Amino acid sequence: MKYRALITGATGFVGGYTAEYLHAAGWHVSAIVRSTSRCDLLPPTVRDHVQFYDADQMPLSEIVGAAAPDVVFHLATYYTTVHSPEEIDTLISSNVTFGTKLLDAMAQNSVRNFVYARSSWQHYHGDGYEPVNLYAASKEAFDAMVRFYESAYDLHTIRLTLFDTYGENDRRNKLLAVLPTLAAQGKRLALSGGEQQVDFVHVKDAARAFCLAGEYLAQGRTELCGSYVISSGHTVSLRELVRRYEDLLGVDFPVDWGAKPYRAREVMMPWRGGRILPGWERTYKELM
Repeated sequence: MKYRALITGATGFVGGYTAEYLHAAGWHVSAIVRSTSRCDLLPPTVRDHVQFYDADQMPLSEIVGAAAPDVVFHLATYYTTVHSPEEIDTLISSNVTFGTKLLDAMAQNSVRNFVYARSSWQHYHGDGYEPVNLYAASKEAFDAMVRFYESAYDLHTIRLTLFDTYGENDRRNKLLAVLPTLAAQGKRLALSGGEQQVDFVHVKDAARAFCLAGEYLAQGRTELCGSYVISSGHTVSLRELVRRYEDLLGVDFPVDWGAKPYRAREVMMPWRGGRILPGWERTYKELM
C-alpha cells in the first residue's frame, strides 16, 4: 500500500531529507510551502516528485482535504538562539499559530495521524519544563496545543525530539556547516571554550526516524504514540567534536577556542531524558 504524506518544512534541512526519504520509501508526498519558499533549492528527487501546496494561496483546511494524507509530518519551524523584540511575532506565528491551524485543519478533515519535531532545548538543565530560550518556549507552547487536539479530536501523535543534526547540503548557519567554508577562505572563527557537551545525529538518520514514526501511525500502531528522542545516546565536548570533524575531512579548522564567552543559558549538558523510537538506530557513527 502506498501511504500519503503531507509535510511542512520540506524546504528546510531536516524536512528536505525527510521528504526525500519518504519518497524513496514509496510514499506519495505532498508539502505545504509559502510563496517565498525556495523550492528550487531542493534536489530533483524531491522537487520533481512532490505535490506542493502554497499556504499563502490556499486555506490549510483545503490543502489537507486535497492532499488526503495518512500522516501529517510537521517540521516547519522558526529558529533563533537569542530573539530580538522584532522576532516575537514571527516566533509565535511560525511555531505556535501555524501548527495549531494545521492541527485544526486536520480535525476538520478527520486526519488523525501526526508526527512532529520537538527540541531538546525545551529541557534546560534536564528539567521536564525549562526552555532555554524563547524559541524553545514557543515549541513548548505548541506541545500544549497538540495535547488539546489529542484529547478533543482523538489525534494520534508521535513526538520526536531533535538534538543537533549535521550532513551534506546544510544551508543553515550551523557550526559544522560553516567550518569547511571558513577553512577554504582562510578565515578564523572565534568560539567559546568548547567544553559544552553535544549530541549530534546525521540528518539522514533523523529523516529515517520521522519516516519510521509515520509508518507506525499509518499502520495503525497507535500503541506507539508518545514522545521519543532522535539521539546518538552519547555526548562529547564541542571541542572534541570539531577535532573528530577535522580528522574526518582531513582539514584543520581555523578556530580560536576561548575567544568568546559562553552564552547566557549555555547548554553545557544536553537533556538525557527520553527514549529511542522502537526499530530505529543510527547508521552514521563517524562523529559520535
